[in-house]
Amino acid sequence: MNPATPAIVPQSAVRRLPRLALLLFCVAYVLPGFVGREPWKTVDVAAFGAMLDMARHGHWWQPQVLGVPADMPGPVPYWLGALFIQALPFLDADIAARIPFALLLALTLVCTWYAVYYLARQPGAQPVAFAFGGEAHPIDYARTLADAALLALMACLGLAQMSHETSPDLARLAMVSAVMLAAARLAQPSSHPPIKAVALWGFATLVLVFSGAPWLALFLGVGLLAGVWVSRTNRAIGMPLELTWVAGLLGLSMVVAAMTQQIVWPDRLALPTFWSGWQRWARLLVWFTWPAWPLVLWTLWRWRRQWLSAHVALPLWAAAVSVINSAISPEFDRALFLGLPALAALAAFALPTLGRNVSALIDWFTLIFFSGCALVIWVIWFAMQTGVPAKPAANVAKLAPGFVPEFSIVLLVPALLATFAWFWLVSWRVGRHRQALWKSLVLPAGGATLCWLLLMTLWLPLLDFGRSYGPVMRRIATLVPADNPCVLADGLSQAQIAALQYQGGLTLVRTGGPDSLRCRAMVVNPEGQSSLSTRVHLVDWAYKATVRRLNDKESMLIYLRVGG
Repeated sequence: MNPATPAIVPQSAVRRLPRLALLLFCVAYVLPGFVGREPWKTVDVAAFGAMLDMARHGHWWQPQVLGVPADMPGPVPYWLGALFIQALPFLDADIAARIPFALLLALTLVCTWYAVYYLARQPGAQPVAFAFGGEAHPIDYARTLADAALLALMACLGLAQMSHETSPDLARLAMVSAVMLAAARLAQPSSHPPIKAVALWGFATLVLVFSGAPWLALFLGVGLLAGVWVSRTNRAIGMPLELTWVAGLLGLSMVVAAMTQQIVWPDRLALPTFWSGWQRWARLLVWFTWPAWPLVLWTLWRWRRQWLSAHVALPLWAAAVSVINSAISPEFDRALFLGLPALAALAAFALPTLGRNVSALIDWFTLIFFSGCALVIWVIWFAMQTGVPAKPAANVAKLAPGFVPEFSIVLLVPALLATFAWFWLVSWRVGRHRQALWKSLVLPAGGATLCWLLLMTLWLPLLDFGRSYGPVMRRIATLVPADNPCVLADGLSQAQIAALQYQGGLTLVRTGGPDSLRCRAMVVNPEGQSSLSTRVHLVDWAYKATVRRLNDKESMLIYLRVGG
């Protein structure tokens, strides 16, 4: 055992989280958000539109929406959605497309658990050996930290929404966690070459390349490969053949990416935007990665003498790549999203060094925060159903004009069960039970899961009304002649086009297209109205209406063909 380790852990503190409880945690987190909702704006419905287009018309190597390449590059995530749409024709297309992405989220959780399990078995990660025995057994210690990392990941506030979208981001997240798992396995001493880990690393890298993230695959892979080599060198193991294989697969993946034109140089970096809006990026970093980031900082401080050890170096590099990428990317949050598994892994290694006072502080803050959030969700739901209290009901009516609440016992029952489970979890946590390392993260993970489940049940009709294009597109469909669903689309975003096609049930043609003459209705983006005459003969069209989404600035203009 490493005498410099800061972890002092007795065997009594490494009890496993009951497998059934952990499984229920995962199910309660994964399923809500994939079941029962409409596609939401903007990335979710735009990506779904490309999958639907691919399932109906092909274009397997060039995902597109109405003839224009998809906003987010990389064919693999769209293949998954399209294949499931084709394979499950008896399901609604949006439900079928979500199934592989629910499996990707589950894969992310599994890979994170096993990555931390192998990292915690590193010699440098082991706790101090006691003079008379009684220290934590390595296997039990590794399982306990893996449980804690899984809870830390589910507790991160930034994971919930994006991990339940049908977008390439979720495929990238799963592959990043898979690469981290492969690196952790290769850093583990073994008497047999870990061929499966090499294959997993190569496969995940290739999927990353074809999910629109070749540069991420390159920088992540090179850094992790170097970390594994340094870790093994420090233990005088040397450069094994499998690391050469990984390096070769990494290089081969980049060659394939270049040959298939998957490598795209970024049009711009967001450095100017970052320097002018670094406060917004810092705020995002604080809330998006909560509660992992304080534990990460504590890990880096307490394990400061072992930064080159695999259990710190590997997740630190993976997290650093995502954090730096978020600083130079126009989309801060989606780049930072890919670093959450690594941050959760680092957070887990803070637990063997935390004092009881710090653990109690985490528990009390979590209890107050998530109980307060759950209470707000219940109060507003009750106000929507009964009108009491009057002020929350009035606020909902003001923010979502036209929304009519409906009572659903199907949505109420899981919300009640989750709330009762929260009360039980709180009573168990404050009870006098033997201390386990993962207990400090039970309430954060349970609270995040509770609030997400309540939002996806009690507030689901309201969120569908507010975050979906469905009500707007169905309103537009009523303005289109019933005997001719063909509609010209001018200046619309891919999300709007996909929503009009799927939620509005309309057939869209771009202005200037060969089939434009057969359409008797046109939907126009107001920003392009001034130049509309250059694309269509305005004398043939009459303005019909302006349709807006709730109270935001997004609107669409409806025209009907004169004499149509």
